[in-house]
Amino acid sequence: MNLQQLRYLREVARHGLNVSVAAEALFTSQPGISKQIRLLEEELGVTILVRHGKRITGITEPGRIVLGLAERILQDTDNLRAVGREFNSGGRGTLVIATTHTQARYALPPVVARFTQRYPQVRLTLREGSPEHIAGLLREGAADLGIATESEEAFTDLVTLPCAQWTRSVITPLKHPLLGAGPLTLEKIAQYPLITYDFAFTPNSPIRRAFDAANIKPNVVLTAVAADVIKAYVEQGMGIGILAKMAFDPARDHGVRLINADHLFEPSTTRIALRRNAWLRGYTYDFIELFSSRLDRNAVSAALAAAA
Repeated sequence: MNLQQLRYLREVARHGLNVSVAAEALFTSQPGISKQIRLLEEELGVTILVRHGKRITGITEPGRIVLGLAERILQDTDNLRAVGREFNSGGRGTLVIATTHTQARYALPPVVARFTQRYPQVRLTLREGSPEHIAGLLREGAADLGIATESEEAFTDLVTLPCAQWTRSVITPLKHPLLGAGPLTLEKIAQYPLITYDFAFTPNSPIRRAFDAANIKPNVVLTAVAADVIKAYVEQGMGIGILAKMAFDPARDHGVRLINADHLFEPSTTRIALRRNAWLRGYTYDFIELFSSRLDRNAVSAALAAAA
């Protein structure tokens, strides 16, 4: 048994049991991967993959146990390398953060500025995407930490740390009827075409829960990942928008108007997400604490230990 065999098995599982795609990702050959996994099966005395001819169609029950242990072994191997880098890098390194557009654009700039001043030799990378994409990057080891909200079900196998709450507002074009229509209600919102986030009407979204509870079906004409896209289409008069209040900047957003909607939708929680059993560089702990002062190293370490 060797680490290469475990990596091959993990990549095959990650790529939907497609050995050809896994081979491309690993820059190796399909026969080589197949041979190594069979050797691993022979050594362990169990069948890991279900085969139908030349195709792999599933993972056996013992195979799932082996795959889970392989993931743990490979992560511990990465952790060992990280320990070496921590004590030999002299403050150099990389930090990859997977986050939503709203967090990257509106919440993170002051945090990133302070972090880069403190760690000028750490290369920081932001990778934007949906909550599901963020969770996938973390599982694959392509990101060190995630910052997201909504879609809690996407993060069930990760460690999540609540760190902030945010509320929503409605934006309208200039001189829109809602601006002079008195207190905002769901019924009033439903009278107009609606533009909002892609995840706004997933089952656990506060926006969906609010409309469902009132038995109102809004006229959603467009959804987008980025708040800037929502604002652009609202400004063009395509409809009204629901977005995070933090995404509205009165100094910049001259083409739209803001109406408070705190009373209509439950606040949402922003969470830091980490891989289970992760070993974090010292500057990663510092970044988390810069983002949320109550998540110091002790709090994060305790959460990781509890999830191990």
